[in-house]
Amino acid sequence: MQAHYPSAFEREMGCTPAEWLMWLPDAVGSWPLTVHLGPAQGQGHARAQPCGGVLVLQWQVLSDRVLGLVRLPRLQVRFEFESLSEDDRQRFMRRFDLYMQRGGG
Repeated sequence: MQAHYPSAFEREMGCTPAEWLMWLPDAVGSWPLTVHLGPAQGQGHARAQPCGGVLVLQWQVLSDRVLGLVRLPRLQVRFEFESLSEDDRQRFMRRFDLYMQRGGG
């Protein structure tokens, strides 16, 4: 979780496109969400409408991160907020990040 979320930023997500698409609706919550898959496998974009504004998400597959014998999938995701205050972005992203957080133990 970050202290500040600008109106547009990019981040690397450690998941496959299938996992991303499975998790995305719950991460967005009850806000309207529309998903479009791109022409290339692993690409797509989505539009959510949190807090009366708009969030446009675009993603594409990156090469796996390889650590010895371990291969970790990666997506590059671009977040673009329109018509959301800084407080609304913070509130939305806090929930989004908590939902998307994965860990082991």
